[in-house]
Amino acid sequence: QVQIAESGGGLVQSGGSLTLSCVASETGLGILVGEWHRQAPGKKSELVAQVSGRDRRRYGDAVKGRFTISRDNIKKAVFLQMNDLKPEDTAVYRCMLRIDHEVSYYDYWGQGTQVTVSS
Repeated sequence: QVQIAESGGGLVQSGGSLTLSCVASETGLGILVGEWHRQAPGKKSELVAQVSGRDRRRYGDAVKGRFTISRDNIKKAVFLQMNDLKPEDTAVYRCMLRIDHEVSYYDYWGQGTQVTVSS
């Protein structure tokens, strides 16, 4: 059973930076897709960033130019570098890793990490 460990959340002032990490206990043949989602209180979950294929990246409109997603198959991890944070970025952030097990792939989710941005 693959275990996912998230870290890096916390409290930061507006304009500050945080880096979230999402590390898998094993990644089979590699991480096919890595995603970060977030959900603020009273709001629907939204896709923040995705890395797939040969490092193809896409971002939600609200974070373009401020957040950067990266993948490291040696470290079995996906990261989210968040710069110029704003109070509206406050949410629980969860990662998803789609891992290649050769005969098939499976999606694994982290437990979520709280990011709070104060004004």
